[in-house]
Amino acid sequence: MLRKSLLALTVTTLLMGSLSAQAADYKIDKQGQHAFIQFRIQHLGYSWIYGTFKDFDGSFTFDENNPSADKVNVTINTNSIDTNHAERDKHLRSADFLNVSQYPQATFKSTSVRKDDDELDITGDLTLNGVTKPVRLEAKLLGQGKDPWGGYRAGFEAEGDIMLKDFNITKDLGPASQKVKLMISVEGIRQ
Repeated sequence: MLRKSLLALTVTTLLMGSLSAQAADYKIDKQGQHAFIQFRIQHLGYSWIYGTFKDFDGSFTFDENNPSADKVNVTINTNSIDTNHAERDKHLRSADFLNVSQYPQATFKSTSVRKDDDELDITGDLTLNGVTKPVRLEAKLLGQGKDPWGGYRAGFEAEGDIMLKDFNITKDLGPASQKVKLMISVEGIRQ
């Protein structure tokens, strides 16, 4: 009887250990340039302007078996905006748009993650230009596994939309230029 109890306890401990090993914390690999936060917005309804934030940092928790335990935290230095046009970037940093002198950082903190087929619906609070609003991202696992340096990585891509006026950016760019498409690609290193 004691032997069966010890065996059951050992099996339970092993199973619990393997289940908890599924959840892991990852640091976004910005040093290796394996992460991007990009955006696009219509220019007068005639073309797209693409841009990126070159300086950001963050982390995420990923549990393939329990997405509700997943978390995402990202901090973006808004001064790092780059649309490949110096004068436009200077204007985007001004009080007309990002107001980087008053709000040098934007943050995203997830509030919930749920699995929907092969996608993850990530809802979180985006703080931009001093305003915090909920934002929904549709994310997809691109892959995971060992890297050549002895680490373990997981990579995701995500997309979402934000409305400029929701973040107190009221500069009138025309009706076609009110919505910004976010395009995010991150690779994290398991800690």
